Amino acid sequence: MTAEKAKPPYSRTRPFPGKLLVNRRISSEDSGKETRHFEISIAGSGFNYEPGDSMAVYPSNDPQLVEEIIQALGASGNETVPATKTESAPFRNALLRNYSITTPTPKFLKAIVERASATPLLGDLLDPSRKHDLQQYLWGMEVIDFLVDHPSARFTPTEFVGLLSKLQPRLYSIASSLRLYPDEVHLMVDVIRYESHGRMRAGVASAFLADRADDGFVPIYPTVAKHFHLPENADTAVLMVGPGTGLAPFRAFLQERQTIGARGRNWLFFGSQREACDFSYREDLERFKADGVLTRLDTAFSRDQAQKLYVQHRMLENAAEIWRWLEEDAQFFVCGDASRMAKDVDAALLRIVREQGSKSVEQANAYVEKLKTDKRYKRDVY
Repeated sequence: MTAEKAKPPYSRTRPFPGKLLVNRRISSEDSGKETRHFEISIAGSGFNYEPGDSMAVYPSNDPQLVEEIIQALGASGNETVPATKTESAPFRNALLRNYSITTPTPKFLKAIVERASATPLLGDLLDPSRKHDLQQYLWGMEVIDFLVDHPSARFTPTEFVGLLSKLQPRLYSIASSLRLYPDEVHLMVDVIRYESHGRMRAGVASAFLADRADDGFVPIYPTVAKHFHLPENADTAVLMVGPGTGLAPFRAFLQERQTIGARGRNWLFFGSQREACDFSYREDLERFKADGVLTRLDTAFSRDQAQKLYVQHRMLENAAEIWRWLEEDAQFFVCGDASRMAKDVDAALLRIVREQGSKSVEQANAYVEKLKTDKRYKRDVY
């Protein structure tokens, strides 16, 4: 069922059709990143969520890419194909709404090898022992590339959709407090755009929000983050590390704490590439600071000086004070990139505990593990 037809109660399988109210770029045109602020109406949804939770966005695919795939397959787009386990739809509609049409699945790649002429390299790369080589080969390549490059591989529309995975919702950290904004939800999104193999590519959900959602509905449904909520005691201090779009939940945290009059101190570490281009929500953060909600704000802009500077460096510069907060029962939150940032922040935290607490490596590890066990060290990394 499409979001336009869905009626209460809403669920993961019956998302709410939210109207896009605001679509604003918050990184400057000179930035290397396209960061956008979205506001979506949730009036009438009955949604109930907390700061720290995420919103699932159910995107549709790029209509132009859908037409290119239909053309490459020599189809009309009107053929009837399976859309869900119980429903069928015209091929064009199914490609738009039901299937992931960018990332090649193993089934699809195997079918290309079996049906296309002259693909020995791809066949070799599908050997399980060459998984890393296959990943490198596939970087920046999409389903359409294989269809165009291997026209001898022919598929009927029904065969083709059988080789695809289902189009999944994308999760974005909610950047607003429901108490402050009961009828809308705010999202902070980096829009993915890049060129590869002579073709412009775009992230399915981020480009859907940025380019194609203004005139229609955005199907959404909240997802609970079990271990990433504010402390129950409003007097508890909070340390937040959120570079890039990792800032999103902490904007919601600060709005919530201000709205309920929480007395706990709040310390935010934010980082991005350049202060002039990438200081997201600067006015909001400065207002929180002026209002006394944000006790401390430390920023790290990696490309504003010769030596790259990141949030973990700011943490180490303030090691003694961070240790003091931790010893006074502060909770420590991290949101953002899992591949590097979260690991670097974790290493910095361990170093602070070891050096400031005069502990051995084993004792520092045990201290940080206890922070996790006591739900005082919480991470939302992706």
